[in-house]
Amino acid sequence: MTKRTAFFISDSTGITAEALGSSLLAQFEGLKFERIILPYIDNAEKARSAAEKIDRVAARDGSQPIVFDTIVNEEVRKVIKGSAGFTVDILSTFLTPLEEALGIKSSFTVGGAHSVSNEPDYKHRIDAVNYALDNDDGAKIDRYHQAELILIGVSRSGKTPTSLYLALQAGVFVANYPLTEDDLDNGRIPKPLAPFRDKLYGLTIEPERLSTIRTERRANARYSTLAQCEYEVRQAEIMFNRFGIPYIESTHASIEEIATRILVDAGLRGHSK
Repeated sequence: MTKRTAFFISDSTGITAEALGSSLLAQFEGLKFERIILPYIDNAEKARSAAEKIDRVAARDGSQPIVFDTIVNEEVRKVIKGSAGFTVDILSTFLTPLEEALGIKSSFTVGGAHSVSNEPDYKHRIDAVNYALDNDDGAKIDRYHQAELILIGVSRSGKTPTSLYLALQAGVFVANYPLTEDDLDNGRIPKPLAPFRDKLYGLTIEPERLSTIRTERRANARYSTLAQCEYEVRQAEIMFNRFGIPYIESTHASIEEIATRILVDAGLRGHSK
C-alpha cells in the first residue's frame, strides 16, 4: 500500500482540520497516511517551523505532503502555503461560498468552533461527562432519574467508552449498567432499571471478540472463556428482545458509529439539553 503524509495544521486545537481532512482522506482506500497534527500555529515563527517540517517530510518521502489547515491569520497561512506541501485551506474553501450565499462576511474567529465562550452548552457537556463518570458500571443506581439514556450490556461490551463519547460530544447524560450473571439467569430487567425502561439501550458483541477482550483483562478465568461469553451474550440478547429494548452490535463498529446510531434511535440527534 502506498504511503503518504498528511498534516493537519490549525491556530487552535486542530480538531476541525483533522476531522474534515480525515473524512476526505478516507475516500482514498489505496493509500496509507501518516498523520501529523500541528495545533496552535498562531504566529509567523511557529508557521515557519511548521513549514520547515513539511519541507523535511517532502524531501524524505519524495512526494508532496497533503496539508489541511484551518488558519485564520493571513500572514501565517501564507507561510504554510509557501512550503512544499499541497495545501487545502479548509476555511477559505467553505467560508467564501458561504459568505456569498449568506450575503455577509464571516468573523474568522480563531478557534470559534471549539471555544468555551462561544459554546453555550460547554458547561452542560462537562456536567454530562462528570455524570457519566459518576454513574459508570452501575456505580450509583439512585441517580438514574437524571439520566437521559442508560446503556446496558454484559461486561466489556463497550458501555463505558460509548457513555463518555456521548457525554463529551453530544452532552447526553448517560449512565451504564453491567448485566451480571444473576441478572441474566432470571431473565428479567434488573430491579434498579425497571422504572426507567424507556431510557434503556443495549450493547451486544460477538462472543469470540468478547472472550479476547476479557482474556486481556483477566486471563485463565471462567469470566473469559468462550462458553461463558456465549452464554452471557445469548441471554442478554434474549432479554433485549423480550422487553423490546433497542440494541446495537458493537463488534465491528467504531465508538463514533455506535454513538451516532444510538442518538438517532433514541431521538437525541442534534441534542442540547
